[in-house]
Amino acid sequence: MTDISRTDDLFFSRTGMEPERVSRQVGEALDGSDDGELFLEYSQSESITFDDGRVRNASFDTTQGFGLRAVAGEATGYAHSTELSEAAISRASETVRAVRTGKGGTVAEPPANTNRDLYTDVNPLGEMEFEAKVKLLAEIDAYARDSDPRVRQVTASIAGTWQAVQILRGDGERRGDIRPLVRLNVSLMVGQGDRQETGSQGVGGRALYDQWISPDKWQSQVDEALRQALVNLESVPAPAGEMPIVLGPGWPGVLLHEAIGHGLEGDFNRKKTSAFANLLGERVAAPGVTVVDDGTLRDRRGSITIDDEGTPSGANVLIEDGILTGYMQDRLNARLMGMAPTGNGRRESFAHAPMPRMTNTYMHSGDRDPEEVLKSVKNGLYAVNFGGGQVDITSGKFVFSASEAYMIEDGKIGAPVKGATLIGNGPDVLTRVKMIGNDMKLDPGVGTCGKDGQGVPVGVGQPTLMIENLTVGGTAA
Repeated sequence: MTDISRTDDLFFSRTGMEPERVSRQVGEALDGSDDGELFLEYSQSESITFDDGRVRNASFDTTQGFGLRAVAGEATGYAHSTELSEAAISRASETVRAVRTGKGGTVAEPPANTNRDLYTDVNPLGEMEFEAKVKLLAEIDAYARDSDPRVRQVTASIAGTWQAVQILRGDGERRGDIRPLVRLNVSLMVGQGDRQETGSQGVGGRALYDQWISPDKWQSQVDEALRQALVNLESVPAPAGEMPIVLGPGWPGVLLHEAIGHGLEGDFNRKKTSAFANLLGERVAAPGVTVVDDGTLRDRRGSITIDDEGTPSGANVLIEDGILTGYMQDRLNARLMGMAPTGNGRRESFAHAPMPRMTNTYMHSGDRDPEEVLKSVKNGLYAVNFGGGQVDITSGKFVFSASEAYMIEDGKIGAPVKGATLIGNGPDVLTRVKMIGNDMKLDPGVGTCGKDGQGVPVGVGQPTLMIENLTVGGTAA
């Protein structure tokens, strides 16, 4: 956990505010409330995009502000400002006090302390000069174009953020964290005759740029993006109908994230709007299926030392051997459901109130060799990469588009297919898991999750899976 003095320099020494006075302000604002906090944030972000041989976009941004929240029962009062001053906090206090009018609250216990250190607090934005970043992107562009004469367009981008937060509670408790986040992305288009297809590969995490900018690292990114594009160039229209599905390891875990993960967030279950509501202790998946949300993985994109309410992140088992064992909770929903917070209270920025959100959500490995899983399918679909998807939380129904998929013919990988969509129901699909590979892999560090208009960085992962009879929407005549 970041030394509180590091964030004190940003929020107090730099602004002229006094921690003791601000703590008193927060205590007075939250007096009589059940819970709440002052969330202070300072962040720097940059993004450079190199497209078609030139810098298309370059930006650098610094933002700061606070969000003050008071919680009384189920009601939340929230005020935020970009002005870091005691006067602005005082004005916000008048706003949030209204939520507890006529009510006496019992203050919730503060979050536990932690001294864990899951990532560096060094600012990655100062690691490389602007010119060096542009030179790197130009080298990526040149390498991609030289790799294959069919490459027609290349886009390379680099992005980073450095976010410092401090959380002050009404009881005087303070928590601080400094969170780096970087990403390097390559996408390209290949063409043959009138046909054009795309491929992309991104990497990143809570670390510095130096983990991904060596030539061997970024060249492998380009090679992977090119491989995907060339595979799609040879693809045929996907068939339609019910068939066995084999999901590849790693990024296909986004299906698990969307179809299952959101339904296990505490707010949906408290309000009984999730298809998983009232199913704790019940079987919701096949034996062998264990799903975890783990915010404690070192340097991972979805990891957080503490959540945005000050609760230490955890490795929370959601489904164990097919049995639903827990939900992801922030403080508000945990209190109202009589459960413990799990370190999943997250927000996009100081302008947003926290809510239950995923961190790194993945399925544990099983005991089957991936080749054995493939050989078990006579005719089906092997889905390796996914694009977009949608899920209805209440019904659990989902639709996902596969960006890279192959036919399985007599237990072997066959022709690549284009236009395949997977259609199913979250609570049902996990009961159809018949084989689980021993090759669990996490995604390369590119996930962003949207919920109620807020986006936060997340991770996904899974082993190779065989799902019996999932509906495939295809384009074959």
